[in-house]
Amino acid sequence: MAFELPPLPYAPDALAPHMSEQTLGFHYGKHHQTYVNNLNGFVEGTDLAGKSLEDVILAADPGPLFNNSAQVWNHTFFWSSMTPGGGGDPEGDLKTAIDESFGSVDTFKQTFADKAKTLFGSGWTWLVSTGSGLEIVQTKDADTPLKHGQSALVTIDVWEHAYYLDFQNARPAYVDTWLENLVNWEFAGQNLAKG
Repeated sequence: MAFELPPLPYAPDALAPHMSEQTLGFHYGKHHQTYVNNLNGFVEGTDLAGKSLEDVILAADPGPLFNNSAQVWNHTFFWSSMTPGGGGDPEGDLKTAIDESFGSVDTFKQTFADKAKTLFGSGWTWLVSTGSGLEIVQTKDADTPLKHGQSALVTIDVWEHAYYLDFQNARPAYVDTWLENLVNWEFAGQNLAKG
């Protein structure tokens, strides 16, 4: 069975004005769709056909198969890492875990923002659970915590196509806007609860 582009968890204009419908349309409808199409081409007729996306990622060596499968997973995760009316502060067990790992929510946010703003080139910044606490990790290009035995809680995409139409070269403004208005703490908390 072929991989399909999963539906967005909100309407294409639901993140405006913080992420425009145009940005989301290109990013989801063009970039993400291309990764899905490429992935299907790579697995067709191989022993990976019919495997789960996670199984394909874990089996893939560095190269085109890994890049496209991981980018399908990363982008699907990224859409859920945002929500209309997001931002604010985490609550409950997630807040407790952040306080324990980073000292405070404010320290976490500053560190996360700094990592996202300073990642050189294209990639992702993630909040992950390692089993012994929470960490902020940067991954380059298509790399994903899944490949490193880490449980992703939430991520921001810092490839230029994620923000260039709305923010041009001002990645710091995009990161700050994302943290203040879009991050989906409920999704992160659900991922923490899953372990």
